[in-house]
Formats: sequence, structure tokens, C-alpha cells
Amino acid sequence: MLLKSLYVSVDPYMRGRMSDAKSYVAPYEVGQPVNGGIVVEVVDSKHDKLPKGAVVLGNLPWQQYIVHQGEGLNQVSPDVAPLSYHLGILGMPGLTAYVGLLNIGQPKAGETVVVSGAAGAVGTVVGQIAKIKGCRVVGVAGSDDKVAYLKNELGFDEAINYKTTDDINKAIADACPDGVDIYFDNVGGEISDAVYLSLNKFARIAICGQISYYNNTKPATGMRAEPILLKKSALMKGFIVSDYADEFANAAKELATWVKEGKLQYQETITEGFEQIPTAFLGLFSGENTGKQLVKVAEREG
Repeated sequence: MLLKSLYVSVDPYMRGRMSDAKSYVAPYEVGQPVNGGIVVEVVDSKHDKLPKGAVVLGNLPWQQYIVHQGEGLNQVSPDVAPLSYHLGILGMPGLTAYVGLLNIGQPKAGETVVVSGAAGAVGTVVGQIAKIKGCRVVGVAGSDDKVAYLKNELGFDEAINYKTTDDINKAIADACPDGVDIYFDNVGGEISDAVYLSLNKFARIAICGQISYYNNTKPATGMRAEPILLKKSALMKGFIVSDYADEFANAAKELATWVKEGKLQYQETITEGFEQIPTAFLGLFSGENTGKQLVKVAEREG
């Protein structure tokens, strides 16, 4: 098949693949294209199940056109949701939020949930699912506009701009007067240290990302969390979305239902032009995106 890229996903985990340090996924190869989630259109085909005009999703190289045999590609329907959603709320970020919060966080009505990186592709979904489950939700983000978006449009109960807060420890404590039962961590660093100080007995912490560390050139220093976890009988668990692959079908179905019912709102930051992919990727680490960051490469022909 000849595939034409329509939407390219840029994600924080890709930064880790630009190092030869041992990780859960192989590093990118020098001299080869970066690859990641891409929605593509089949513009020519000799494949018996994916004809010309089909729209498919796969882990593919950052190219405008790709020759492919068809392995590992999944056809998506343009009628279910906008095509870009399959890289966001109905794709890896949405699935990550769903499986991490529900499996590790195990939210119960009335509990307090704190989400760092709350205005990002994963954090926005985590907070809304927590609200669906009857929780009180506090988000931490990096601008007043993002704080307003979380509270006024997504229904977060409270939100904190960590960049303008003089005392993040106090800000977290004030926003969580009954303590923190669940912490969904996308960031790490000083924000996480502050949340640990407000943990309740039997709190659960889902470690999804640590974006504050990804560009560090030397080991980070900070609080030792173990004494707090011990005293609070708290659970901290790191996870990769693929750990829960057997739940994807059910998760995607429920996410799609919530979107259709208006229970999940979703915002995308879409940059246009193939040549803008590196700029869009770098913007993830300065917090320029709200919701899922994508690059629109081309219009669909079919």
C-alpha cells in the first residue's frame, strides 16, 4: 500500500526514545525516521482488506508518504469521531487515562483526585473520568488560561497554576482540605513532592509520566517519598498503557460512548504542516499545548 499521512501525533514518551538508556521501548535509530502514532489514508493498494480510500492508524515513520505491507495497522471509521480523535481521546492518551485511573487509582465517589499535567492529552481525560466516578478533582497546570479551561469547561473542582504559585505545598493543601486519595502523576518533581505531603491513608498514586525530568542532563534530587508512603500505607505504581492491552477494546468503547453522550469534552492543539513536526514536539516540554498536540499534514482525498 501507499499511505498518505493525515495527522501525526507527537508525545512526551518520544523524548525517552532519543536516548540509548534501557527502557520499556527500543530507542530510535540514528539515521532512521522517528516513528509514532499516525492516521493515514490509503491512496493506492494491493492489499485485499485495506483498499484505496481506507483510513488507518498505526505506529509509522514521520514521512508524508509511506510504503507499507499492512501489518499492525488498524482501520478507523471517519463516522465515529473526527479522525484526529483516534490519536487522542480514542487513542493512546484516552486509553492511558482510562486504564491508569481505573486500575491503579480505583476511584470511589467522594474521594479527592489530583492530576498533574492536567491540561494535557492524558490529564484532561483523567480528570473528567474521575468526575464521572463522583470524585472531587484538582488539576495542576502551567497557565491561567489552562486553569480556567479545567474549571470552566471540563468541570474540575479546583485548579492550580504552578508557575505563579509562591508555595506549591500550601496551594495543594488548600485545594485538598480533606487530603488526597488518588494522585495521577504526569510530571514528577516539586509538584509531586507537594502532593505527597497531603496524601491520605491508603492513597493510590499512578505514575504515568515524569516530564519534568525528561530533558535533565544530570540526576534530579528531591524528596524521598518512601517514608510518607509507609506511614500512609499508600500504593505507588508506575505503568505503561500497553500493560493493559487486553482492556483496550472495552475502554475504547466506553470512551466513545462518553464522548457521544457529552460526558467527555476534548480539546486539541493542531499545528499545520509536515515541516512543523519538530516545533510541535518541542512545544510539549514548555507546555504550549492544551489537550492533545497533533500535526495536520494533509487533507483526506476520499
